[in-house]
Amino acid sequence: MRAYERLLKYVVVHTASDDTSETVPSTARQFDLAHILVEEMKGLGITDARVDDKCYVYGSLPATEGLEKTPAIGLIAHMDTVPDFCGENVKPRVIENYDGKDVVLGSSGRVLSVRSFPHLPSLAGRTLIVTDGTTVLGSDDKSGVAEILTAVERLITDHIPHGKICIGFTPDEEIGRGADVFDVEGFGADYAYTVDGGIEGEIVYENFNACGASWVVNGFNVHPGSAKDTMINALTVAMEINGMLPAADVPEHTEDYEGFYHLTDMKGNVEKAEMYYIIRDHDMHTFEARKALMRHIEKTINEKYGEGTAVLTLTDQYYNMAEKITPHFHLIENAKAAAEEIGVTPVIMPERGGTDGARLSYMGLPCPNLGTGGFAFHGPYEHVTAEGMDLSVDLILGILKRYAKAEA
Repeated sequence: MRAYERLLKYVVVHTASDDTSETVPSTARQFDLAHILVEEMKGLGITDARVDDKCYVYGSLPATEGLEKTPAIGLIAHMDTVPDFCGENVKPRVIENYDGKDVVLGSSGRVLSVRSFPHLPSLAGRTLIVTDGTTVLGSDDKSGVAEILTAVERLITDHIPHGKICIGFTPDEEIGRGADVFDVEGFGADYAYTVDGGIEGEIVYENFNACGASWVVNGFNVHPGSAKDTMINALTVAMEINGMLPAADVPEHTEDYEGFYHLTDMKGNVEKAEMYYIIRDHDMHTFEARKALMRHIEKTINEKYGEGTAVLTLTDQYYNMAEKITPHFHLIENAKAAAEEIGVTPVIMPERGGTDGARLSYMGLPCPNLGTGGFAFHGPYEHVTAEGMDLSVDLILGILKRYAKAEA
């Protein structure tokens, strides 16, 4: 079975996570796909396939005889889809021999256009998979799930020699909790790769340091007719706080290694306002400086309007995995060599986001990220090609073959 055929089965299963939930997993519906995957894994002969009570799926392939001492390699992807755009009633559309031009996405009024996505002409001649414009596709990261199981199936059916292979599928990655209770020790891998990136050949071992910044602004509300020197409008103070941040340091004006402050939510009234930011930077020193600026703004606002007007809560989320990957750089070198062997140009780039691998690397499992062949994640324009997924499968197999030949 080709990977895209698996993907088409998985995307119709509603698995969106929920960042307002405090349960693990955040949504019970993620178990629906987990149980499907366990049965599929058992059908492939993975006898220890299982899902635990937190919706983590595990399984393994024992090493081929004689390769028991080679490194055990883990392959990890996540089952959930992003909570902030519809992941229910997904209707994927398969376009064979795509012409590289604009695609009308169903009757949604949306168009997957070359103007917005200039890479589309490079996909001409491939089999393109798109949404109907009303939901996410779910390629992030069901493509990764499909590619891992397709690679494992080929290991088995083609009798490809390999070391121990450890398989893991996580819930709640999209809300930053995918590694929260991952059983690293029980997983049994020496090293691992998440398969949760973009274009085929993408190899990522650097990601943002990440922090969440929650602001509560407490105003003082009186009648506007007698408000002079008395009223503190929480909404305008919130705007003042935002205005004290560097105007250019936002996602829409940054790229590559450039960090940012991103206001994701804002609500309130004169009495009380709330804001939520994410803070991102690849460099740890700059990351700490960004947090320090937030604390300085809090101090300045409270000196101006009174103590307790602004209450800031900073919560670190994950860190740049480069620190943990660099001592095991064979993970990148083997992936790069495997890509070149299958005729794919390695795209070694910093991740402007995070993956389960970032957290897992700090939990003792060095874990860079591989591309899945997908584009435009987290929205109605999400798309992937069958051929890109095939190449991602080939890359996984190439990496596993290299580890089977010699110890790292």
